[in-house]
Amino acid sequence: MEFQPLLEHINQRVKLTSEEESIITSRLKLRTFLKGQFVQQAGDVSRHQYFITSGSTKTFYTDTDGNMHVVAMGIEDWWIGDICSFSNQLPADFHIQCLDQTTVIQIAYSDQEALFDEVPKLERYFRLVVQKAYGNMSLRIVRNHSMSAKERYVLFLKSYPEIVQRVPQYVIASYLGITKEFLSSIRKQLSTEA
Repeated sequence: MEFQPLLEHINQRVKLTSEEESIITSRLKLRTFLKGQFVQQAGDVSRHQYFITSGSTKTFYTDTDGNMHVVAMGIEDWWIGDICSFSNQLPADFHIQCLDQTTVIQIAYSDQEALFDEVPKLERYFRLVVQKAYGNMSLRIVRNHSMSAKERYVLFLKSYPEIVQRVPQYVIASYLGITKEFLSSIRKQLSTEA
């Protein structure tokens, strides 16, 4: 079933009946984006949230000098989107771009709001997802201020080994707040220490 990965993700956090699953899937859409294609662009109102079933993405903004700053990445079984834009239906601050061909399950803002009434367990599910994301973001902020770039990279390697193999190094460097040249230097240093 095309929506099974999302149903499994939900059922790991809240148990759904088969009737609730049917109600949820009636409001979902499957969509595939090509490598390099934008799922969302800054300035557009985020009308959907996306659950990745295959592929990978980067979420970023561009500063006034034209430099890209990656704030998040996404792979299978992860939600992506600009939560502030989606929740408030205001223009997005971030671009979301596919790093390879990416298939997502999308849910529209109006459908999610309706589902909260039709399947109240979904509010708990999304609360748990958002709490985890917020906790991870908070930890990232603290680590960016308290750890060296090398320590952050080593922690990233341990925390997200599946991303390291799939995402270009320049994206990881931007996410860590360092240049790709500095990341290359850290990687060389780590290889000689091994």
